[in-house]
Amino acid sequence: MSFPLLTATAALPAIGAIATAAVPAAQRVAAKWLALLVSLATLVLAAIVLVRFDPGGDRYQLTESHAWIKDFGVRYELGVDGIGVALVALTALLIPFVILAGWHDADPQETGSKRWRPTQGFFALILAVEAMVIISFEATDVFLFYIFFEAMLIPMYFLIGGFGDRAHEHGDDAAATQRSYAAVKFLLYNLVGGLIMLAAVIGLYVVAGNFSLQEIVQARADGSLHMATSTERWLFLGFFFAFAVKAPLWPLHTWLPNAMGEATAPVAVLITAVVDKVGTFAMLRFCLQLFPEASKWATPVILVLALISIIYGALLAVGQRDIKRLVAYASISHFGFIILGIFAMTSQGQSGATLYMVNHGISTAALMLVAGFLISRRGSRLIADYGGVQKVAPVLAGTFLIGGLATLSLPGLAPFVSEFLVLVGAFERYPAVGIVATFGIVLAALYTLVLYQRTMTGPVKAEVAEMPDLRVRELLVVAPLIALLIFLGVYPKPVTDIVNPAVQQTMSDVHKTDPKPEVEAAK
Repeated sequence: MSFPLLTATAALPAIGAIATAAVPAAQRVAAKWLALLVSLATLVLAAIVLVRFDPGGDRYQLTESHAWIKDFGVRYELGVDGIGVALVALTALLIPFVILAGWHDADPQETGSKRWRPTQGFFALILAVEAMVIISFEATDVFLFYIFFEAMLIPMYFLIGGFGDRAHEHGDDAAATQRSYAAVKFLLYNLVGGLIMLAAVIGLYVVAGNFSLQEIVQARADGSLHMATSTERWLFLGFFFAFAVKAPLWPLHTWLPNAMGEATAPVAVLITAVVDKVGTFAMLRFCLQLFPEASKWATPVILVLALISIIYGALLAVGQRDIKRLVAYASISHFGFIILGIFAMTSQGQSGATLYMVNHGISTAALMLVAGFLISRRGSRLIADYGGVQKVAPVLAGTFLIGGLATLSLPGLAPFVSEFLVLVGAFERYPAVGIVATFGIVLAALYTLVLYQRTMTGPVKAEVAEMPDLRVRELLVVAPLIALLIFLGVYPKPVTDIVNPAVQQTMSDVHKTDPKPEVEAAK
């Protein structure tokens, strides 16, 4: 029996979470180092998965399949395609930076916390989220995926509500109330989506007789499994609703600004750069593959919702006074682009959407983590409380600028390539949609440059005059992310080579081909 590499990649952070939580209360520094070492070991395993994956080989590779609940046809089935392996690598890459960035975020001497083992709990919860997200990207059994899709809500709830941002304009009691509200709102929104999905999962089992993604897709392709049109559409809506909440797609997005605003910066990165990617990934893996006809039926409405997300999120980002809420609304706009690419039903659009998931994770991590370092120095999230930072902390300001320019998809930085592909894919099939979506780029330039101008330029405010520049630990967090943004902006081929075959197979599942260009014959 071959080594269960996919299981090991998810199990290692899970075991690490238990071990970190079990570290004695007096050994907080040891708990931090243990969590960091576990995350680095997980990154090594993810790198091995990436190296062993053959883009030209079978659709699902490194597969594992074991009987689990035989009476209900539930199996422990894992496998990665090009899209899944890219997102596993992204998750494993970001977690060490999240841990390093949050090195002091749960220290009792800094937070004044009286809770039992807050430091150990903080890092254990981060590793638990990593384990659940990774296995969600690997699961090819629908029921197995559902379990971890829902289970990741619990550690995220405690990370938001129990370890919230200290930089709050209100008093301690008001801040605790805001954190609790944000955590409960996050949990309720996602639980409602999950309960609706559970009904659809049960309905899928009634129709198909099992939960195996590969078996159901194959049965639909060879004609041995038939779904009534109405049944397929209802099941699709059940799955899509849950994924749209997680993504988040307008109008199911309202939990995100609260959650990101009240969480620490590393946890905010965990939300939008890691956890939310499960929603858009699942649209590609489950909605399009299991319900191809319903996906095409729902496409016009979904494209409208994606456009609203793009424009609405960008407009609200322009008007924000809070740095972290601005990044949250910018992320809503970016997820609109991702969903637009998925449902444009073109190979360029879906390749761009997958690449966007990777690039958005890196760019948002860079911008939000630098913003977190800035906020921790001043003790405020309000844009108006800053000014002239580039004169006293030029390295901090420079990295903040690069993260912001990546957010607005500047050519030469990674998000530009993915956003360009999404727009090309949309223009090919829906020119009007592509035109409207382009306005999101203009608004992104506006909110990003205005944010930089108001915080980093102008006269130096007295409150930031003594602000220190980035420290060594903080540079270790930011520098690799900046380097990746530049590298993938110049040379995205390593990622596109991995995801493109999976995209072509997904296009085949929905029986779609790229539109042929209308070229007038030469006279």
